[in-house]
Amino acid sequence: MIAAWRRHWPHYLAEALGLAFFISCASLLTVLLEHPASPVQQALPNSTVRRGLLGLAMLLVVVTIVYNPWGKRSGAHINPAVTLAFWQLGKVRLPDAVWYVVAQLVGAIVAAQLMSRVLGPLYAHPAVKHVVTQPKPGGAMVAFAAEFVISFVLMLVMLKALHSSKLKKLTGWLIGGLIALYILIETPYSGMSLNPARSLGTALAANSYYGLWVYWVAPPLAMWLATVLFRRFYHGEDLDCAILAGCGPGTSSPHSPEEEPPQYPDE
Repeated sequence: MIAAWRRHWPHYLAEALGLAFFISCASLLTVLLEHPASPVQQALPNSTVRRGLLGLAMLLVVVTIVYNPWGKRSGAHINPAVTLAFWQLGKVRLPDAVWYVVAQLVGAIVAAQLMSRVLGPLYAHPAVKHVVTQPKPGGAMVAFAAEFVISFVLMLVMLKALHSSKLKKLTGWLIGGLIALYILIETPYSGMSLNPARSLGTALAANSYYGLWVYWVAPPLAMWLATVLFRRFYHGEDLDCAILAGCGPGTSSPHSPEEEPPQYPDE
């Protein structure tokens, strides 16, 4: 663990900053779009339209995180469930996976606390509620099912894109597009998390933990299952390399190295 930290601490820092940036942007945009005193909220009384705008804005946030130099180096997981899935695929070594998750948790918690202090009552208003993710009136099981489905689909799309020479460079846009769509159509069921660290950070800021287990169980479980099924049934590009731990630069493969899903951290 110590040796991994010495080699790769910039990658872990990138993960913390990436998720902190995501939560900060989501918080500021939610205040802008949802707080009753906001002129934007007053000009756009339709909540579906506001969610659509939030989704488009967060698409750009995700793209910024994925394609900036630091995001490219760490892989821009910014999600413990994603990191665990890549560890299962053998694309992340265990010490790096542990540090990634720790960094993601720290980034989420620090960002949510910072937003709470900077935005104060605006952030705590019931219309914003610290952008906490909690089950909606349908209940915890509906939220669990919704989180499971969106996490499962997101991981399958990510794996397919990373195993395709045509789609790999568009992965950030595909994931950002899915998140925009999820914000629009799935938010009324679970608040749209996909991310245990993101949900924990905002729950701590709000001091509200109702249904938190949903976001710590459903996304990791769904992404794990998606990874298992992908390994079992995928027969496209780079299957052998995808399922073997340690496959990377200098390892023989029947396919072009440019078509292989990356190792994390990227060295």
